Amino acid sequence: MTKVNRLSATSLSARAAVRAALVASMVIGLQACATSSDANTDSAQATNVDATPTIVADNSANTGNDAVITMEKIMSDPDWIARTPSNWYWGDDSDQVLYLQKREGNPVRDLYVHGLQDEQGELVNLAQLHQYADRNAVVSPDGSKELYTFEDNVFLKDLKKQQVRQLTFTTAAESSVQFLTNDRIAYRQGNSFYALDLANFQVVELANLQMTDTPKSGNGASNYLADEQSKLIEYVALQQRNKALQNKKNNALRSDNDTINKAVFYFGKDKRIVQAKLSPDARYLVVSTSKNESWRNDSDIMPNYITDDGNIASVPARRRVADNRQYTEQLYLLDLQYNAQYLLNFNALDGFDEDVLASVRKENHERDGKTYESKKSPRNIHLMSFIDSIKWHQDGSQVAVMMEAWDNKDRWIATVDLEDKKLVTQHRLHDDAWINWEFNEFGWLNDEASLYFLSEESGYSHLYVKPVDGKVQALTSGNYEVRNVTVGKDQGSFYFQGNVKHPGIYEIYKVARDGGDIEALTDLGGMNQYALSPDESKLLIEHSTTTMPPELYIKTLGSDDKAKQLTFTVSEEFKAMPWIAPSIVEVPSKHTEQGVFSRVYQGDALAGQGGENKAVMFVHGAGYLQNSHLGWSAYFREFMFHSMLVQQGYTVIDMDYRASKGYGRDWRTAIYRHMGEPEVQDMLSGVDWLVDNAGVERDKIGVYGGSYGGFLTLMAMFKEPDVFASGSALRLVSDWAYYNHGYTSNILNMPGDDAIAYERSSPIYFAEGLEKPLLINAPMIDDNVFFQDTVRLVQRLIELEKEDFETAIYPVEPHGFVQPSSWLDEYRRIYKLFEETL
Repeated sequence: MTKVNRLSATSLSARAAVRAALVASMVIGLQACATSSDANTDSAQATNVDATPTIVADNSANTGNDAVITMEKIMSDPDWIARTPSNWYWGDDSDQVLYLQKREGNPVRDLYVHGLQDEQGELVNLAQLHQYADRNAVVSPDGSKELYTFEDNVFLKDLKKQQVRQLTFTTAAESSVQFLTNDRIAYRQGNSFYALDLANFQVVELANLQMTDTPKSGNGASNYLADEQSKLIEYVALQQRNKALQNKKNNALRSDNDTINKAVFYFGKDKRIVQAKLSPDARYLVVSTSKNESWRNDSDIMPNYITDDGNIASVPARRRVADNRQYTEQLYLLDLQYNAQYLLNFNALDGFDEDVLASVRKENHERDGKTYESKKSPRNIHLMSFIDSIKWHQDGSQVAVMMEAWDNKDRWIATVDLEDKKLVTQHRLHDDAWINWEFNEFGWLNDEASLYFLSEESGYSHLYVKPVDGKVQALTSGNYEVRNVTVGKDQGSFYFQGNVKHPGIYEIYKVARDGGDIEALTDLGGMNQYALSPDESKLLIEHSTTTMPPELYIKTLGSDDKAKQLTFTVSEEFKAMPWIAPSIVEVPSKHTEQGVFSRVYQGDALAGQGGENKAVMFVHGAGYLQNSHLGWSAYFREFMFHSMLVQQGYTVIDMDYRASKGYGRDWRTAIYRHMGEPEVQDMLSGVDWLVDNAGVERDKIGVYGGSYGGFLTLMAMFKEPDVFASGSALRLVSDWAYYNHGYTSNILNMPGDDAIAYERSSPIYFAEGLEKPLLINAPMIDDNVFFQDTVRLVQRLIELEKEDFETAIYPVEPHGFVQPSSWLDEYRRIYKLFEETL
């Protein structure tokens, strides 16, 4: 078993020292000048303020720019900013790329093909879309063909001849395409798997997966009445005899005649297929099933008051974590050659029956005056969600599966012993808090029987290789995170994205199959996503900075040439505005060796002068999200709003509090069983920093945030009522028992096991602490955080006879607002609150 290690204070202190030396000695590629489009221009320098490594933004380009940033403009339809390329991928010849681009003024997106030497992309006609729909294509083992689906039909592309052939033409939905041996391909249609011979176009049904009970060979139910009926009524006995004779003949026919397909497998009534994957030789099929139950209860509804017909609609909504739903799957190996079906028992997994919540349950029982007795019992286990969890080796000799426990404490990678029909644990990752839903990439190295995978076992996500019969080898190490792994064609190297040189800078790297030093392939600064070209000679990069939305770039590998910008979609109007580039500050903390990385927006960066000595703290949402990086933020409206505030004398701080993404396992799990405590502690450190370093008066600081940020705004206003002069909580969580299972149970376990964690983490239990002005903004068609969270909190505040709070509702909006008018109204109210209270 591999257990996640907690970093020692010594290692964290060492990390801080290394980063201080690193940041102090390098020039960071922060593109602070909003009018520049050269991604290789360095426009920020590193310095130290109060011994904290800081990236100070250069906003000198705004000198003399007297353009006024207005609320009406920044909350309008964002088409005026840019129509950024999305869903980008390489063309087959490595000389062109494809991407989607939104039409101006409406949500429809079109596909463009863009040659590397062309100034702009060319619109792909609708009649030709099927020829370019190979973004997620499967490549044949010899690299000569691609297989993909378009509008639920199967297509085959000859990469040498650049010819596309449609293989199916049906109204059914084909999926799960793959190449088989002997010049065949396979696809799934419903719960049936088919093989198509490319030589003669014969279609063979490989497996028909039936979600019913196995048919009985007898004469139906056997009970007293049925038995007596056949004894007493000659007609009934005759019909039963005739049926038995016909069944006997049919069974003999299926056994003796090879033209009749026998590949029917039964999994039981009320089941569903979760995942299924064929072996490349079509000998085996691995199938995972679960109970076919509704994802919601009848009472899980969300009223919609603004409808086309004027009636109130009951919109289906998800379950709540308080339902304490239990979930497990069954894993099967089907031998298609012998028409045999085997259950792969999870009891072969290390720790399958451990009571990993024993201490939690004991604490909760003791609070209620009860005694908890820990016992071993099989845990609920299922395939890892949201990824392809079944991976066959290219030659079909091995298969690996990734599984997780429903209690969120374990992840397993196991192979299947095809001879003994059992699971064999290859790697177990245990975390006393919870297994990250990211960093679960894994697969085979097809030139040998070895697996590669990501794991947080060192405290950070790193890349590992393990031979099936050997030991685990770490290929990367250090205080940074590895993600988005690509295996080179020769299996001799890996490409990945990592924040090696700074937590907020993501570059592209390469490491050899045998480990050793990692090689930096880019040095652009900011945020960089990538795709390796089919011939592995170039990188397609989506690059952005704090003040510049993403554009596409091409970097030729093995060359000293700078990355070349391919797309130019950011408007001149946007680039001409005097946006404030935030400085990146590592705010010292009283609670951790590592500081809290934060974006600071200030007119005269970090100088402690100018402005009106007032500040706003923005609290990002999601919890596990990184916003104090050096790339373009998903909170682009907030970025513009913060620039507007700076124009009017405010300082703004935006902190990556504990729980945030990008800083390793310990930072992520610091909130386990007590959400709202470590984060608010970090927010208080931010307040101290503003007062000590930014010339801000302590009684002139406001706070706001949405979703998880709305939750933290409430916790800060309720539990630390003397700190913030006012706050605005948007689309807020007031009671975690009402949120979803997938997110909440990771952090707080389930209410049935850990009521203590829910009660000390939910703002509604602390509402009596409100003393300062609070603005609550809530969308009513929110299928993420239900409007019910706001309704219950408001009722609680009314019953507590609180006076200084207001509520604004948005009848047509989901969790993420869509209508510009709603955005404008929301932020006008936030701005008014701060103007009146600060």
